[in-house]
Amino acid sequence: MAKKVIPKKRGRLATGKDPLIALRMPPQERRAIEEWATKQSEKLSLSKAIRVLVQRGLDRAPSGKNTRSR
Repeated sequence: MAKKVIPKKRGRLATGKDPLIALRMPPQERRAIEEWATKQSEKLSLSKAIRVLVQRGLDRAPSGKNTRSR
């Protein structure tokens, strides 16, 4: 019985399964995040630093109602 030949996929290999979220950020905010990341014990990429900071904010946010007024 002959083996079925599976053609190679074209393009770059997948680097992650999570969806991409793009955002605009003023240069001074990006610099602040990069400076914060360099002060951490673990070397963080910009993406990882943003994820860590967002998670910390979510962990501290009160559950239930949104307390932010518009």
